[in-house]
Amino acid sequence: MVTVSHVTRRFGDRVAVEDVSFDVRPGEVFGLLGPNGAGKTTTLRMIGGLIPPTSGDVAIDGRAFTRASAASLRARIGFMTETPGLWDLLTVEENLLVYAKLFGVRDRQGAVDRVLRTFDLSDRRGDRAALLSKGMKQKLALARALVHDPDVVLLDEPTANLDPAMSRTVRDLLSGLRRKGRTVVVSTHNLDEVERLADRVGLVNRTLVAIGAPAALRRDVFGRRLRVRLVTSDPPLPHLAGVAARAGGQDVRIHGTELSMLIDVPDRTAPAIVRALVDAGAAIREVFDEEPTLEEVYLKLMASGGEVPDPDRA
Repeated sequence: MVTVSHVTRRFGDRVAVEDVSFDVRPGEVFGLLGPNGAGKTTTLRMIGGLIPPTSGDVAIDGRAFTRASAASLRARIGFMTETPGLWDLLTVEENLLVYAKLFGVRDRQGAVDRVLRTFDLSDRRGDRAALLSKGMKQKLALARALVHDPDVVLLDEPTANLDPAMSRTVRDLLSGLRRKGRTVVVSTHNLDEVERLADRVGLVNRTLVAIGAPAALRRDVFGRRLRVRLVTSDPPLPHLAGVAARAGGQDVRIHGTELSMLIDVPDRTAPAIVRALVDAGAAIREVFDEEPTLEEVYLKLMASGGEVPDPDRA
């Protein structure tokens, strides 16, 4: 388990990360989301033991980073940074062999062959890293992060520069890491991807703005919205909007031949609204829950600076 406790990091007078706390359990994929300069990469670097927090603590399975523990803890972590940081004059295979040796892998060649196959790099094993495209360098950096089969995996923008097929491979890989019980933290700007992959997400903008499962964040930020799709706009939609409001709908909006509204007690309010609309002459085609996207949650929270409680810590 990764535990981040009240972590702050300053660079001179600039505060990059302020009082951030969360934990990531084994078998969980945790997504860090935020704008450029929000502190995502700095947070990953502190978790990986590359830089110390100015205050607060980071621990791996209860062990904090100290001079005595740093080397053994880093050996349990696979870290893919935003910039690949490869040895350009070494070949693809040599880059991986060096890291396998640094991490004390016993069967170094077997481990290297495994990640070469996973990332479809076997036919490029003899190529110098300097000659690789951006996408190929990204694949090599991912392979390097996983060559020692780490317990904790930290990935900074793992699908940047990758084609759709390789992005799918990365998604499948993360799902496999979850099944193996690995602890995974992913920093990304790809909201659609993190919504599909992450068990929980943390929205950061120097401090932690919100944390929770994507579905819980949608509910907590937007509430439950009911959408009613009508056959026709007769009776007039403004009249039906008033009917819905009087029956308990809040923030009723008109979208073409549809009404949407917030409902506070779904099991009681939704049937009452539907009955009221039918009694008013509405011909209803469909009633369903309106699901905001994670992008809408993200934009609303970043615009407002609002904070949503972590349901796991309530």
